[in-house]
Amino acid sequence: MPELPEVETVRRTLEMQLQHPVIEKVTVFWPRIVDNCSPQQFCDIVKGQKIQDYQRIGKYLIFVLDHHVIVSHLRMEGKYYVQKAHEPYDKKHTHAIFTFTNGLQLRYHDTRKFGRFYLYERNEELTKQKAFQHCGYDVFDERCTPEYLYQQLHPRRITLKQALLDQSVMAGVGNIYADEICFALGYDPEISIQRVRKKDFPALLAQARRILGGAMKAGGTTIRSYTSSLGVDGRFQLQLKVHARKGQPCVNCGTEIIKKTVATRGTYYCPKCQRKR
Repeated sequence: MPELPEVETVRRTLEMQLQHPVIEKVTVFWPRIVDNCSPQQFCDIVKGQKIQDYQRIGKYLIFVLDHHVIVSHLRMEGKYYVQKAHEPYDKKHTHAIFTFTNGLQLRYHDTRKFGRFYLYERNEELTKQKAFQHCGYDVFDERCTPEYLYQQLHPRRITLKQALLDQSVMAGVGNIYADEICFALGYDPEISIQRVRKKDFPALLAQARRILGGAMKAGGTTIRSYTSSLGVDGRFQLQLKVHARKGQPCVNCGTEIIKKTVATRGTYYCPKCQRKR
């Protein structure tokens, strides 16, 4: 699944490759991909509008048009391709095509059909809309503070990893980066969040921002099915300390990296460096 750094890489790459084109038409092949209006309404409303800006909140990609905003959630397998209108495309897995007046097309490809589009007017407050009803503050939002995280997470009976993955509190951290944050903190991912001290929450937020920031600079992490599909491959997998390194020596102490299941998610950690307290 693309996480915050991967979505940010897509945002930056689309902005660079597309710039600010005018939408000539939109073709939707999979009706359920449009969530909060009919596909026909979606196509009719965005037709003729110009993409003014590209934004992101958590794992959500946002296209700011003249009068409306398109919110795109890539979910598990969503990818974008920028191609010329005459070039062939995968008819089985391409579910929407944005055709621009400059001859380019933005094609949305989703093998599992989990991705969704939402359409809102620009004057609507996005974070109060349906698309963001389960989305908390972005990791880099100034309102996401250690005190906020402590108040939201510490009273709950969940593991540290579950807390990091809870998009309704802090949006953007996925399975890969949750493992890396736990390692950086020196905590077993299965430890109860209630056992993480209040004085450790500034470090939790700082490590989350450091690791996600580093991943953004590296263009994201390319593991298994995820690539940016826009000519940019992530390189952060070369910097991973624990995730996907089962059986390899810990970079700090040489102990073998272990894989276990935490809250149904495959989880990698060092049993020596990451303590249970």
